[in-house]
Amino acid sequence: MDKILVVENDPVISDLIARQALQAANYQTAVVSDASTAITRVMQQAPDVIIADLSLPGLSTQDMIVALIAQNIHTPVIALARQGDDTHITQAFRLGAVDLLIWPFKEAEVITVVERALKQIHTQQERERLARKLQETNVELQQRVRELTTIYNIGKAVTSITDQSLLFEKILDGATRVTQSDMGWFLLTEDDTNKFRLAAQRNLPASLAQHINQTWDDGISSLVAMSGETLAIHGDPLKRFKVSTLGQSTMVTPIKAQKQVIGLLVVMRKQPQPFVESEQHLLEAVADYASISLINARLFQAIEKRAQTLQRLANSAQVGEKITNEMLEVVKSSLHRHLNETHHALERLAKTPTGRWHAKQRQELANVEKHIRKLSQIADAVQPLPTAGASHTPSRTNLNELVLQSVNRFQHYAQHNHISLVAETAEKNLPVRVDSLQITQVMNGLLSNAIKYSNPGGQITVRVGRSNEGLAQVSVIDTGIGIKEKQLAKIFETKNLSLPESQRFGGLGVHLPLVKEMITGNQGKLWVNSRPGQGSTFTFALPPAQ
Repeated sequence: MDKILVVENDPVISDLIARQALQAANYQTAVVSDASTAITRVMQQAPDVIIADLSLPGLSTQDMIVALIAQNIHTPVIALARQGDDTHITQAFRLGAVDLLIWPFKEAEVITVVERALKQIHTQQERERLARKLQETNVELQQRVRELTTIYNIGKAVTSITDQSLLFEKILDGATRVTQSDMGWFLLTEDDTNKFRLAAQRNLPASLAQHINQTWDDGISSLVAMSGETLAIHGDPLKRFKVSTLGQSTMVTPIKAQKQVIGLLVVMRKQPQPFVESEQHLLEAVADYASISLINARLFQAIEKRAQTLQRLANSAQVGEKITNEMLEVVKSSLHRHLNETHHALERLAKTPTGRWHAKQRQELANVEKHIRKLSQIADAVQPLPTAGASHTPSRTNLNELVLQSVNRFQHYAQHNHISLVAETAEKNLPVRVDSLQITQVMNGLLSNAIKYSNPGGQITVRVGRSNEGLAQVSVIDTGIGIKEKQLAKIFETKNLSLPESQRFGGLGVHLPLVKEMITGNQGKLWVNSRPGQGSTFTFALPPAQ
C-alpha cells in the first residue's frame, strides 16, 4: 500500500482527504497538523507522497520543502491552496511541488491528483530499479567476461607452455582469479604413495612457500582425494583442520585422469565467505585443464622414452648390421680360400700319373669338382649391402635406377646359365617414395628365382612403367618352367614350397614370402601369373612419389 502523509490543520479538509478519499481508495494515510511534525514523520516513516496546505500557521509548507531537500529527502509534495493564493502556489512549484489541489475540491479530484503523482513516482522508481539491475547485470557480465578470458588463457597456456612449473603457476593464478580467492596451492600425487607434493602456490606465507616440490599435507586434501568430489567448507567446520590457520573458507577440487585422482587444486579466502556453486563449476573447469596438462606431460614423457628406446634399438641394429657384414666378408674370404685349396687338391689328384682311378671314381671326382665350382659361385654371390650408416626410412627414389642396378648385378649369373636378361623402361625417371634397400632386395629375390627356373637359351625381361591406375610397376617375365596352379595360391605364404629343384645358380635372393612382406611394407602390392611350361610373370606396383 502506498503511504500518504496529509499536512493540514483544518479537520474538515484533512478528513475529506484522508478518510473519505484516500482510505476509501485503499491508501495508507497519516495526518499531522503542522510542518515541524511533518518533517519528523517523513524522516521516520518515509511516505510516498505528501499533501501539504500552503497556509499552515508557524513553519510554512515552503520551509518544510526546503528542510526536506536539505536532508536529501525528495518525497513528492502536492500543494493544497485556496483560490487566489497565487503567490504561495508559485513559490511551492519553484521549490519542487509536483501537483496542486485547489480548495474546495471533491474526493475524486484528490484521488486523481494522488494517482498522477504516484504514477510519476512509480515510473521513476522503475527507472531506478532498471538502472540498478542494468548496472548489476553489467558488473556480472564483466565478471563473466573476466572468468571466460581467464579460462581461455589457461587453455591457451596448456597447449603452448611446455615448462610444467610455469604452467602450474598459470593454472593456479587462473583458479584464484575466477574464484576470487586470496590464496591457493596445487598438489600432485607422489608416485606409488598416498602423499602429495606441493607443485605450485600463490600468496602462501613464506614459511609454507618454501615447501615447493616437497611433500606437504594441508590436513584436508587427502579427504578429497579419497572421495574424488569437490569439497567447499567455511566457518566453524573448517576449524577442525589445520589449514584453518590460513583462512576461513576453502574449496578443494580433485584433478583426475581416468577416474583416478592425480592432483588437487585448493583455493582459500581469509574471510568466512562461502564459495558458491558457480565458483565450484569454474574451479572444476580449471581442474579439467590441469588434468589435460598432466596427461599431456605423461604422454610426452612416454613418447620421449619410447623414442630413446627406439634410438637405442636402431643403434644396436646398426652395430649388428656392421657385425653381420663383417662376418659375411670373413665367411666369403674363408670359403674362397678353402674352396681354392680343395679345387687345387682335386686337380692334383686327377693328374697324378700313379693314380689308378676307375671310371666310377673319376665320375665322383668330377661331381665333387662341379659342386666345388657351385660353392665358389655362391661365395662370389655373397655381397653384403652397404647399409652401415644408411637410412632405412622411405625416401624419394628413381625406380628405374634401382631396377637397372639389379639387372646389371645379375647379368653375370644370367650369362653363365646361357639366359638373356634385358630391361625395358618406358620413362627415364619414375619417382617412388620407398626404402630403396628393401626394393633392391625384392629385385634380387625375383631375378634370382627367374634365373634358377629359366631354361638355357631362354630370356628374362624386366619391364618398368606405369599401370593403368598410374602406379609405378615392375614386371619380371621369364620363359622358364612355370608354376602349377595349386602351388600359385601358396607361393607367397611359405619359403619351403616344393618347387622343382633347380640345377642353375641365379645368385642370392630372399624368398618370396619376404619379398611380399617388403612390398606390402612399402605400400605396394605383388602378384604372379604363370602357366606350367610357359614361364612366369611376377609383378609389383608401388605408389608414385608426390
